[in-house]
Amino acid sequence: MTSTTNQRIAIIGGVAAGASAATRARRIDPHAEITIFEKGPAVSFANCGLPYHLGGEIADRNKLLVATPELFWNRFRIRVRTLQEVVSIDRDSKSLAVKDNADPTRTFTQFAYDKLILAMGAEPVLPPFALKPAANVFQLWTLPDMDGILKRIKETKVQRALVVGAGFVGIEVVEQLHRIGIRVDLVERSPTILNRLDPIFANMACNALRKESIHPINSQSVMEFQRDQDRVTAAVLSDGQTIPTDLVILGIGVRPRTKLAIEAGLSVGDSGGLLVNEFMQTSDPDIYAAGDLVEYTHQITQAKTLNPLAGPANRAGRIAGEHAASGKSEAMGGVLGTSIVRVFETTVSMTGLNEKYLQQHKLAYRTAIVQATNHASYFPGATGMQLKVLYEAPSGRILGAQAVGGEGVDKRIDVLATAMTLGGTVFDLAKIDLAYAPPYGSAKDPIHMVAFTAINDLKNQPRLLAPDVNLEGYQVVDVRTAKERLELPLEGAIAIPIDELPSNASQLDPTKPTVVVCHSGKRAHVGACRLQASGFDRVFNLTGGMSIRSQIP
Repeated sequence: MTSTTNQRIAIIGGVAAGASAATRARRIDPHAEITIFEKGPAVSFANCGLPYHLGGEIADRNKLLVATPELFWNRFRIRVRTLQEVVSIDRDSKSLAVKDNADPTRTFTQFAYDKLILAMGAEPVLPPFALKPAANVFQLWTLPDMDGILKRIKETKVQRALVVGAGFVGIEVVEQLHRIGIRVDLVERSPTILNRLDPIFANMACNALRKESIHPINSQSVMEFQRDQDRVTAAVLSDGQTIPTDLVILGIGVRPRTKLAIEAGLSVGDSGGLLVNEFMQTSDPDIYAAGDLVEYTHQITQAKTLNPLAGPANRAGRIAGEHAASGKSEAMGGVLGTSIVRVFETTVSMTGLNEKYLQQHKLAYRTAIVQATNHASYFPGATGMQLKVLYEAPSGRILGAQAVGGEGVDKRIDVLATAMTLGGTVFDLAKIDLAYAPPYGSAKDPIHMVAFTAINDLKNQPRLLAPDVNLEGYQVVDVRTAKERLELPLEGAIAIPIDELPSNASQLDPTKPTVVVCHSGKRAHVGACRLQASGFDRVFNLTGGMSIRSQIP
């Protein structure tokens, strides 16, 4: 039998953070009494996989059940109490008041703890226009949400759906509904989809939707729903247009589920997340918190930030479980918001800071953009990608990165996130020894190429200009072919193909600030170096070239 002196660790919430905390605590302390309280029917499910079951890409619903109460008990001797909702925390007596959601007529029970871990996560935001329930309006956050959507699709033969919010979940839902033949409208109040991306890269992601005849309605908000009895028939947007629909799925963001913690007197930060230290302890050292309800420290800025992603939640849960069980653990470390999403055939990823943040906080930065292939271009099946790095001058410290393309995008964003976590610079990137064989990469990997490009910029060999720069006042030299210039015209440029530049440089004024332009920036670099060596005072390369400039939304 279990000794009454064994430590009692209570965990509120399962899924990522709670389940990780529980199993780590068990591995550290084989004798602790560990109990998970979960107000829903499933303690550990793959919430990131929910959209993919909607479209049948994950066919078996049971695959979404990561761990069951039976598994927790049989393998770890961890008790799981599903449909048990903790409604209050008494910090003085170290006890929880628990409501039985399976039998609401039962009175609250009390549960004593020595250490408590909060892992309630976040909850989807419900906008004002959706406060009144409707039979065909859903959010996608839990298994019952998913089941309700599928039931509605099957029973009412949905032909047209409206997705509100073009974040990760919204994009995934659009893709999956389209996959099963439903016409989808996507509304986003920001000017671009996936608004953590810089506008040009967001427009590339948007193009992936347009290829599938999905045309996002950006810079518009849903103002109200039109209804027929208990269902929504249309949405009225801020510009007055009306979007008919059979089904509405809301994906406009989440907020930390902190009500229980606030009522217990725990401290909350400026961003609305629960304050924790590096060991995930709250303002009460016997209460820990992990996952989407807490504030994390940003790796680059050291500012406190919300970061509702599964990876940090798992890591934070592990640290909370270890420290609760033993009083010691490694520190949590910072987060970068490293994210990735599939938009049909295109992969979109990002890490660290974007230009909007850097500009708002008046932080100086430089950018370098390259276009490359995932492996050697001569090997069959090579797919293209666009890779952008933001960095400090003159240190070269990497501040952020974004990538859009086909295969291999995930590898490159992970390499960049790793370098950033270690405080790396573009000079460090240039030295990384990456695996190479024609089916897998190139001798000069896209990582190396963007590093070399940034280093050239920092060393004025030559400097780079952002692709959306106003070219007025520059002497613009277009070194592309006649066909390329016809496909993507650049008004006011002086056309001199790259191989003709050495013999025609005398046509140019060496005293004027000069920007050299090509399709991707590679030939422009060669041309700019030639002009610089010929005595031109101020020479620049338009990073990413005209193919990137043409993506300005």
